[in-house]
This record gives sequence, C-alpha cells and structure tokens, in this order.
Amino acid sequence: MKRDQVARRLAAILAVTSIIGACSSAGASTAPTAAAQASAAAASQAAPSVAPASAAATAAASTGAASAAALSAGSYKIGYSNAAGVGNGFREEQVCTAKAQWKAYGGSPSALTVIHRNTDAAGQASDIRSLIAKGVNAIVFNPNDPSALNPALAEAHSAGIVTVSVDSYVTDPNTWNLYNNQVMYAELGAKWLFEQLGGKGTVWYTRGLAGNPADDDRNEGFQTVLKQYPGIKVVPNDQGVFTGWDPATTTRITNDFIQSGQYDKINGIWASGMGKQIVDAIKAAGKKYVPIADADIGGFVNQLLDTKDFPGLTGAAVSNTAAVGGAGITLALKLLNHQPVQADPNAGHPNTVLLTPQILDNTTAQGRADLQKWVSVPGLNALWPLSLSIPGWTTYDPNTVPATCSGG
Repeated sequence: MKRDQVARRLAAILAVTSIIGACSSAGASTAPTAAAQASAAAASQAAPSVAPASAAATAAASTGAASAAALSAGSYKIGYSNAAGVGNGFREEQVCTAKAQWKAYGGSPSALTVIHRNTDAAGQASDIRSLIAKGVNAIVFNPNDPSALNPALAEAHSAGIVTVSVDSYVTDPNTWNLYNNQVMYAELGAKWLFEQLGGKGTVWYTRGLAGNPADDDRNEGFQTVLKQYPGIKVVPNDQGVFTGWDPATTTRITNDFIQSGQYDKINGIWASGMGKQIVDAIKAAGKKYVPIADADIGGFVNQLLDTKDFPGLTGAAVSNTAAVGGAGITLALKLLNHQPVQADPNAGHPNTVLLTPQILDNTTAQGRADLQKWVSVPGLNALWPLSLSIPGWTTYDPNTVPATCSGG
C-alpha cells in the first residue's frame, strides 16, 4: 500500500473512531467513456457513509436518495448472482435487499432473476452466462473471485448488458464495483481492539473465506494496523484462521481453540462477521470474555447490549451493510438510464463506489445508546447485519426487508 493511501486511511480511522462511545435497453452500450470516468472521479466527494436502519428517513431526504427515487424498473430485466454463503446472514440479507429495492422501483418479480447457490468461480461464470441467455439488461452479482469471471463478463458486455459487482470488486474494466470499504473495516476494528489492550497482548485472528476479495482486503487492513502495534502478538499466526464465514465451522473452530487451552492465553479477538458464534461458544464453555471486535451482526450487537446474559463482555461492532444488494440494483438502473455515477478516485480500482464503515462499542452509555439505534427492525434474523439502508443508494423502508425476503 502506498504511503499516501495509508495516511488517508489512518486519518479516516481517527475521524470515525471518535464516535466510539458516543456504518438503455439490451444491446445498447452503457459503459461510461474514459472521459466521463475522469470527470466523475474529479467531482467525487467523500465515500458515502453507511446509515443505520433508524436513519432511513434522513437517507430518503438526501439529494442522492431523491435521485435514486426518480428511477423506475420500467421494462428492464435484471439478473442477480450470489454464488456463495447460502445460509450466511450477510449473503441472505444482501439478496433480500436486492429484492426489496427492485420492488421499491416498481419492478415485477418475474423481471428479477436471482441465482442464489453455493458454487465456485466456474459455477458462477456459468450462472452469469445463464442470465445472459435470459436476455437481461443488467447483471448484479457478488463475485467469489476477482478475475476468474472476466470472460463471462466480457460476453455480457458484448451483448450490451450492464454488469455491477457488489460486496467485492472484480478486475473487469467494464464492470462497476460497489462495496463496503473492507480495508477500513478491518483497520477500525483492529485499532479499537489493540487500543483496548493497551497496545500489548495476544489476539486470536479469525478470518472469513480464503481467497475472497473482501477477506483479502480485510487482511490488508488488519496487517496495516498490526504493524503499528509491535506489542501485539497474533495467533494461530499472523495470517489467522479461516472460518469460511460459516456459523457451524466457526463454532467448531472456537470449541477446538477453547479445549486446546489456547483461549486461556489470549487477550482479545478480532472476528470477521462470526462474533456471535464465538461469544456463544465462550459462554457455553464458562470462560471469561475477552474484548472482541466484529461486524454489526444483529446477534452480536444484542450480545454487547445484554449485560444480564453476557456480563463483562466488551466489544465493538463495525458496520458492514448487506444493503449493497439493493444499492447494486440502483447502480444498475442508473447505468441503464445513463445517469452519472461518481467513482471513488482512491478505491484502487476503476469504476468503484466505496462505502465508509462506522464503528460503535459498548464501553460507554453513549456507545450503548448508539448500538441500540441499530437494533430497530422487528423480525430481523439474528445472523443479519443491522445497517439496512445506504443514503443515496436505497429507498425501501428497512422495516419491510424481512417480510420481503420471507415472501420470496
């Protein structure tokens, strides 16, 4: 990472951590020209912040949201591909927000084709080709590889189809990327955790899915902050242990870690969306909690707020909104309608919109109050992230998301 990029990210960390204790038709080309991209980059402002569900009214009143609200599904047909994490709270919610946003734009359920299954990059490429064959106008997808899908994406572009990658980036130059700033996500959580330990101690480093672009970005952010704290030791090694973002796998790994006696030797835990399962395993083993940094998963945030059942648990939640699914629908429609989209010039990839995470902890009354604001959508699955809206990118009522998902 270049020195100026590090400086910008660390400046962003200091700014955000201050709140701790206070997330055309088919066949017509829609790819932006190089000049348009340069103009958008020059005009780009700070990356949009993730809004908690309780901020939906404010989000809807923003200029960006008003622009999004002006969009209509019209006669367009959209394909959506999610090729991993079936059963994972983030992935399930992400698909659900895509359905909710499509419905908010007046889209017919039959005009949105969702392929949601566990497969590898070759399988996802096949899914993308299936969507091409259905004659969709745009394909929104969560990639499980940054470059392996490029041949299939090139076929989509040849057919005049807009492609939008959400949650992670792809290297295809004609695809737009919209995702949470995963490098900053890791930086925020790591810095909070290392500061909680006074810059000294042993941290259990748990990761997500090996080879996934989001996991790679998180590791980059974690390693950047780790270098600033020479007194922090990481186990099982500086590359961590992979959970696959799978609840059952995480529980097994945690139980093994506890039974081996290694848990008794650590001072903190950096998690990657599986904090609830880790905390549950610690509780079941009757062990004392250590500070833990994780994502804004509903079950984990409720643990942080539940002093009766989880006494002594100290933790921080970093927003990692699954509303990128709905935002991807908005971005696809913007591109189909030739509306300007501002790319982030600091993203490291072309045609990229980065979302800025927030971090909240339970160490103060204000922090707990802010966490409580995230827990405001009834019927939300405990494994789902809590930040359900993105200013300027989603227009649905967050309270309708669970029902939209259960309704198919």
